[in-house]
Amino acid sequence: MSDVVTSKKLEPVLRHIDAGLDSAIERLQTFLKIPSISTNPEFKSEVRRCAQHITDELQSIGLDTKLHDTIGHPMVVATDDSAGPDAPRILYYGHYDVQPVEPINEWNSPPFDAELVDGPNGKRVVSRGAADDKGQLMTFVEAIRAWKEVHASLPVRIVILLEGEEESGSESLVPFLEEHKESLQADTCIVCDTSMWDKDTPAITSRLRGMVYIEATLHGPTHDLHSGGYGGALVNPANALTEILGQLHDSEGRVQIEGFYDDVQEVSSEQIAQWNALGDADAALLESSGAKATFGEKGYRTLERLWSRPTCDINGLRAGYIGEGAKTVIGATAMAKISCRLVANQQPEKIHDALVSFLREQTPVGCSWEFKNFGVAPAIAVPTESPWLSAASDAMTQIFPNPTVLIGTGGSIPVVGEFQKILGVDAVMIGFSLDDDLIHAPNEKFEISCFHRGILSQAVILEAYANLHV
Repeated sequence: MSDVVTSKKLEPVLRHIDAGLDSAIERLQTFLKIPSISTNPEFKSEVRRCAQHITDELQSIGLDTKLHDTIGHPMVVATDDSAGPDAPRILYYGHYDVQPVEPINEWNSPPFDAELVDGPNGKRVVSRGAADDKGQLMTFVEAIRAWKEVHASLPVRIVILLEGEEESGSESLVPFLEEHKESLQADTCIVCDTSMWDKDTPAITSRLRGMVYIEATLHGPTHDLHSGGYGGALVNPANALTEILGQLHDSEGRVQIEGFYDDVQEVSSEQIAQWNALGDADAALLESSGAKATFGEKGYRTLERLWSRPTCDINGLRAGYIGEGAKTVIGATAMAKISCRLVANQQPEKIHDALVSFLREQTPVGCSWEFKNFGVAPAIAVPTESPWLSAASDAMTQIFPNPTVLIGTGGSIPVVGEFQKILGVDAVMIGFSLDDDLIHAPNEKFEISCFHRGILSQAVILEAYANLHV
């Protein structure tokens, strides 16, 4: 057991977690083996099977659990009020759906085999969803299990919300939150879908970037054409699209969409100094990415770019012939998937419209656009003076060798904003993944040491929240 100053009730819970780690790993592997890819309709039945699996798992712990059908994939809600009506009520959020696995040929083992392999920090589990987000949500599930098995009750009241559409736009989320607003009320919320600073330094995320994501298809001729017969005489949509996309940024890395930076708020020098004091962010970024050099908007360091500056990126391209071998063709269409990561005070709808206008203004003669919107979400900043955040920070510091740090993240978690707006509750964003976990990439993994410490941390947080009087 970790060197933790424990109460008489907490100590046996932590011992129970240590003794039962192998069983917890086996339960995680079973969970990971279900290919719950929410964005691909071919996996709809597997997503539902995964929802039913975690429903059964929560019921087996003794939680009052229900699978709710939605307009998309199911929501799973579990509650426990054994602590009594006067105890704080904590909302836990995670998602059981996962990203697609492509490119499949880059995986070292089948992506849903959930293999345990050796790594520099001990054992790790390799699987799609290992760190995003099945392994992470299982940290609080296993902590709750330990408290229930040791004491038959929890020190606080809880409600768990597990989503099945986080990786595919969360179409059902807002309607579900609005319909179940009363039953989801809580004093605070733990969102377990972020990362640590490093393997020995836990972190609480206080800033999230927002998101605008579109698919833009440029239409040219009515059908594909032979490049020898038509090349140079008609607009080639692939040529035109790449020329347009090349104008998204200037030579100093600034986005050239009109009004893109109008509402961006500069971060204080004190905050920047705190970030820079965390360590060599460039080295960590290069190690986790495999890249050879950092890059970005001129005048800003790496953590500033990641946590406080907006971006615009091409996430996918398709045009012409992309199969094996040669085919001299001018494709009828060319498509790009484009996302913008936004920072606090930027309006996602405004940026969406500006991006579309940027593309429309450069429409080649004889061509037309087709746009698909994959969602917009505002950037989030949560109060750092919250007693719930402070209590969680102190609790994790008991488990890890280093104190908990406050960080930002370049990613987006739209549910945090919806919790603020609909439920009126701020999230404490706690995560146990690492930058090299290859989230969304082949060979995604989750360190068993992170899984273990995550469970212990969640168990300590449960008691810390029970003792918090606000």
